Amino acid sequence: MRIVKEALMEEPALPPAQGEADHLSLALVNSAVALPGGHTADLLGTPARANDWLTERGLAPVDAGMREMCASQLRSLREQIRSLFASRAEGLPALPAALAAVNDAMTRVPTAPLLQWDAKTGPYRATPHPTSAIVDHALATLAADAADLLTSPAAERLTACGSAPCNRYLLRHGRRHWCSTRCGDRARAARAYARRTRPATD
Repeated sequence: MRIVKEALMEEPALPPAQGEADHLSLALVNSAVALPGGHTADLLGTPARANDWLTERGLAPVDAGMREMCASQLRSLREQIRSLFASRAEGLPALPAALAAVNDAMTRVPTAPLLQWDAKTGPYRATPHPTSAIVDHALATLAADAADLLTSPAAERLTACGSAPCNRYLLRHGRRHWCSTRCGDRARAARAYARRTRPATD
């Protein structure tokens, strides 16, 4: 019996792409990485991995108990934000479904601290954060970050990594169009190989 190689691989040892430290939405979009050979590494591929990803970014407690439905919502928002980033980077109109998904995520939770009343201390304002709404709050935070990035001057520097097959996005600095040294080395090697194998012209 022939063994089929699994297309989903473990997390690659990649540093964060330029801009991820300032924009959680960029880190979200880059949480599914295309690798050589048609493989993909998905940091949100299981509920446990999705929980870990959110926890590492302060968006969920360690014991949030993520379920597949929640992880699926996170992956779905990732693809919608990826679509918006691609549209912005390529100067194309946004898909209405992607805009609707981001706006829906932002409006599911309160945007302002609500008025609460403590029997002993009186009125105060706080944003409700029940355990059942952890994913909604995470989705709203990620969607709002994407909206902030897309409407900021930094959006002019938003670009896809220039080294195939990588599908990560970054905020370009200078002429650098690669998300990592690994991708830069691969692109330079591909260019050098193309020059060596180019037929000589008379």
